[in-house]
Amino acid sequence: MSHHDRWALILGASSGFGAACSRALADAGYNIFGVHFDLKTTLPRAKQVKEDIEAKGRKAVFFNKNVADDRNRAEIILKMHEQLKSRGSLDGVLHSVAFGNLKPFIASNPEDAVDRKAMEMTIDVMANSLVYWTQDLVRAGLLVRGSKVFSMTSSGSHRVIVGYGAVSAAKSALESHTRQLALELAPKGISVNCFQAGVTDTPAFRMIPNHEKIKEHILQLHPDGRMTQPEDVARTLVALMDSRVDWMTGTVIRVDGGEDNI
Repeated sequence: MSHHDRWALILGASSGFGAACSRALADAGYNIFGVHFDLKTTLPRAKQVKEDIEAKGRKAVFFNKNVADDRNRAEIILKMHEQLKSRGSLDGVLHSVAFGNLKPFIASNPEDAVDRKAMEMTIDVMANSLVYWTQDLVRAGLLVRGSKVFSMTSSGSHRVIVGYGAVSAAKSALESHTRQLALELAPKGISVNCFQAGVTDTPAFRMIPNHEKIKEHILQLHPDGRMTQPEDVARTLVALMDSRVDWMTGTVIRVDGGEDNI
């Protein structure tokens, strides 16, 4: 396989961890399929990531579509298959999808609390979509022996934060899905692991209620006096994409500078 044949798929490629990982993988020689869901106001972020990848001499094929929609997934996989042609497979996939409801479970006004539709949407988008994408990529022959799948969790999977309940449930489910996929894909030689990043100042983080207080708390207590940056995860991802790292699967990999020990 030539240097220019390597491809990675980034689900959530336009900002935060997805954007940083797209750029880092391009630096490391990978072409990028990017899926993002941006409206007119945020679309420039995706365009910038795509331009940055192409400026490094790599190919960037981006799709502005809802990652959780079944028809979108089928369409994107078909187009990736056509793009890859005889090459036929992906080296890696990163599921970095951050879209969920941030209402509390309990509120004086019922309209201010999370409801069934919002809870199910959050878990479906942020957790279940990992399963559906992996299923279809395997069925399409785009994930083969040596391919690697990564997802993104947080300490919210086992800690409580006001307004984070639905997302916390989704992160817990995501970790469970990661373990189950790892078990079932081990005979095919496909690894599935999950990054637990520390608190990171991304657009998704800024949507969390009281995020400024959370940021202040981390900066005061973190042993290194700083927050995790998307590039911390990106560098770790690139290192783990090495084909010689082939005996680690079903694991939650903490990239937080020791934050979760605080």
